[in-house]
Amino acid sequence: MPATPAWPPRSAPRLFVAETLAEGAAVTLDGPPAHYLGKVMRVAPGDAVMLCDDATGEWAARVIAAGKRDVTLTVETRLRPREQVPDFWLCPALLKKDRFDLVLEKATELGVRAIRPLVTRRCVADKLNPERARAIVVEAAEQCARTALPELAAPMKLDGFLREWPAERTLFFADELGGTPAAAAFAANSGPAALLIGPEGGFDDAERAAIRAVPQAVPISLGPRILRGETAAIAGVAAWMTLAGDWAAN
Repeated sequence: MPATPAWPPRSAPRLFVAETLAEGAAVTLDGPPAHYLGKVMRVAPGDAVMLCDDATGEWAARVIAAGKRDVTLTVETRLRPREQVPDFWLCPALLKKDRFDLVLEKATELGVRAIRPLVTRRCVADKLNPERARAIVVEAAEQCARTALPELAAPMKLDGFLREWPAERTLFFADELGGTPAAAAFAANSGPAALLIGPEGGFDDAERAAIRAVPQAVPISLGPRILRGETAAIAGVAAWMTLAGDWAAN
């Protein structure tokens, strides 16, 4: 006798929804999510879809009806609770649009708790489209099976950001002029932390001095080569997750 296929199948689509989910709840999706399920994934009644709400976790749902403009599902089983995300923020200076899109995507995949964009003197961009940025973060979270979305803050000027820095959080500052090797700094500083990454032209002297004046700032080096802003962000987050985050447990 053939084995009964697992349900929901691992290939089932995953989507974040605005509603708080619960067993037996009915969910109706329209707009882009309905288009994705109906036109791209071609779901039909009885098919499985995995839903997340950024509050209760991940749920298996079953398609009840798939129309031209909306898809109705019934929530059946909670598969996982909302994950405990490491208390690590990425604080990157704004970059050109395509490069910052990459930072948003990869920071989400790597598991940061928050992304706090910054505007510095040498930034080539000073604005961020919040709807576009959130869409990138949500899509990345769906792709990598996160059950918790990272907090995405509005861009902030560096001086205000530094004035409001919380006393309990270490601020690792990727300084192109040098600092403690990242691996040693990450291993030596436990607790809530953040990584500050500069723009394509780097920080100017006054900004660098202001950052170093913050008591919680720890200047670090990300190696012997000069990295692009997006590369530094991705490499720094990956190193922290390996040495102080949740990679070691998995």
